[in-house]
Amino acid sequence: MKHLIAPSVLSADFANLQNDIEMINRSQADWFHIDIMDGVFVPNISFGFPVMKAIQKHASKPLDVHLMIVDPDRYLQEFKQAGAENITVHIEACTHLHRTLHAIKDLGCRAGVAVNPHTPVALLEDIIEDIDLVCLMSVNPGFGGQKFIENTYKKIRTLRAMASGRNDGLLIEIDGGVSNQNALKLIQAGADVLVAGNAVFSATDPISEISGLKNLNPELIGS
Repeated sequence: MKHLIAPSVLSADFANLQNDIEMINRSQADWFHIDIMDGVFVPNISFGFPVMKAIQKHASKPLDVHLMIVDPDRYLQEFKQAGAENITVHIEACTHLHRTLHAIKDLGCRAGVAVNPHTPVALLEDIIEDIDLVCLMSVNPGFGGQKFIENTYKKIRTLRAMASGRNDGLLIEIDGGVSNQNALKLIQAGADVLVAGNAVFSATDPISEISGLKNLNPELIGS
């Protein structure tokens, strides 16, 4: 499967949000990545249902919703109603992860698990068959513009090996510090979805930047 590009709306210009949403619609991006932060699980607050519904109104591509919040189970139905097609919860925030994942699936959404940089992917061993997507945090969650954590490559390879023969359709998503400097190496390591925030929205030509990320050839040698 060709890798997917999911521009992070957190890095968009909120004074001109509709323009940025329409830009992503015109681009080769596959998903809109939407970070929901509550100021408790992570030290930042992003946005909630009103902004999500505004994005849904104009977006022509799936909404990939990443919940960086405590007690995400309380809000799953509301995020589905606000347009989420993927709902990703943090392993660190879910006491009963198996139940949460199946609640997401019962809503008709793709069920994802996000893993913080300090959390070993080995903790997913007993639930790997139940996951549609694993979002590996390659920075500490809460703020954009952070430096990419190099250990992410090892975690991708470990996770891919774990899923082999048990969940071959698992999508591995990388969130944080993704750019044209490391994107090819991430894909070669086994990543399927690249979340790009600053790399896209700070570019002189965001559509061209997305195209460059989308059209990388993983068979090429390089980093």
